[in-house]
Amino acid sequence: MQKLIVFFSLFLLLGSSVLKAQSADDVLGLWLTDDGKAKIEIYKEAGKYNGKIVWLKEPNNDNGQPKLDKENSEEELRKRPIVGLNLVKGFTFDDGVWEDGEIYDPENGKTYACRMKLKGDKLDVRGYIGMAMFGRTVVWTRVEE
Repeated sequence: MQKLIVFFSLFLLLGSSVLKAQSADDVLGLWLTDDGKAKIEIYKEAGKYNGKIVWLKEPNNDNGQPKLDKENSEEELRKRPIVGLNLVKGFTFDDGVWEDGEIYDPENGKTYACRMKLKGDKLDVRGYIGMAMFGRTVVWTRVEE
């Protein structure tokens, strides 16, 4: 009888782990950045996960014009609006991590390698140069659309 109870307990434990397993599309949706300045919509296109800025807390500059990507190193891109800008792109899902993507920082015009990991309604977004251990993680929060 004791063996049956142990077996049943293990079965329930393993079964609950399977139920909590993440699917690749769990990252899809709307996310508020850690500083609350922007909302990012993560979507899937051609098998890759990407994200674009769909809302800014302050969408306009002091002149009342939409904020532009003025820090971009490519001069021809400096006139594009920040709202609608692809911020994260090219991610694939592998064993609970969205990886092999990149993130663009419109505040400094630089692009970094990136990986993302979902923890409930929080998304750890880690941008880095070279190796992930040499980077910075921000936490985005899922918001209702």
